[in-house]
Amino acid sequence: VIGQPARSKRPKEPGENKIKPVNKKVKPKTPKMKERESADSSLKSQSILTQVMDKGRFQKLAATLSLSAGQSIELRCKGSNVTWNYPSYLDTFKDSRLSIKQLDRYGQLILANSTAADTGEYSCWLQLCNGNKCRKDETKMGSTYIFFTDKEELFVPTPSYFEIVYLNPDKPAVIPCRVTTPSAKVTLHREFPAEEIETDGTDIIYDVKKGFVYQHPTSDHKGIVYCKAESQGAPQISIKYHLLYVEVPKGPPSTTIAASSNRAEVGDRVHVICTVLGEPDVDVNFKWQYPGQESERPVIIQNFWRLINRGTGHTTRISKSVLVVEDFEARDAGNYICIAQNLQGETTVATKVELN
Repeated sequence: VIGQPARSKRPKEPGENKIKPVNKKVKPKTPKMKERESADSSLKSQSILTQVMDKGRFQKLAATLSLSAGQSIELRCKGSNVTWNYPSYLDTFKDSRLSIKQLDRYGQLILANSTAADTGEYSCWLQLCNGNKCRKDETKMGSTYIFFTDKEELFVPTPSYFEIVYLNPDKPAVIPCRVTTPSAKVTLHREFPAEEIETDGTDIIYDVKKGFVYQHPTSDHKGIVYCKAESQGAPQISIKYHLLYVEVPKGPPSTTIAASSNRAEVGDRVHVICTVLGEPDVDVNFKWQYPGQESERPVIIQNFWRLINRGTGHTTRISKSVLVVEDFEARDAGNYICIAQNLQGETTVATKVELN
């Protein structure tokens, strides 16, 4: 008798919903699947980075961490093949305060006697290797931004007293006046005319991990600026930043080539110049092909670059490669080919030098 009503109730969804919560074996099946799915999805972004605390305790790290300058810190990343990333400042000076080791089950980063200059992002990830080829494991990563606070150094110190920032019309520009204290109030100022630059949160924003960001740079933004920070005491001033507007658009090098003479006598000194006009912050690499190359004819090749101001506040980088033949011979006659390369591509140009 009891079984019959149960059968009659099964087709009725409302009745079934009322009964099922009592049946613990049936109910959790669907949620369990969901829990597993959510667990799997959380694994995709699961952080493998922890901080070693006192008495052997470990703490998972949030997106940011504030420590007083002078403190030492130990970070660990689970895994047998861990790669670390940390402020490049520590590499530049081959700092002995930084120690990185790979142990059996984890990678270890120790930074002793921290300073305000160590403020920045610390991250790690596992490398998946197959033979000599390795790639980053996107599911096993960890990252935190550490502020090493110092009342005497509100701004993260830099090696120079003056920096150039290029304003590119097609990408944001960053004035990197980062602070060591996340709660510091930071403002941006123009040197001439002396005025505070309004940070509207749209075109100009302040990112505590980057500095001031010009989202859409224009030539109107050029000039010399500095930052001011205040935090429970006298305000501090950053270094100065010279904002230069970039004239040349992105693309393969804009290249020209010219010889000192296209006809030469035996014994002449001939030089061929390959010239590129480009963005101020984009490096150019030069390669040459010339008639005496196969016979290992000795030539002199010199590369150099400089910034030029082309008026109306536009700045361009002029890069040159000069190939010199000191004592021209018959085997030096022919085509001189210059290949200029940047991140966007390469451009090949050529000129001919004939023997008189």
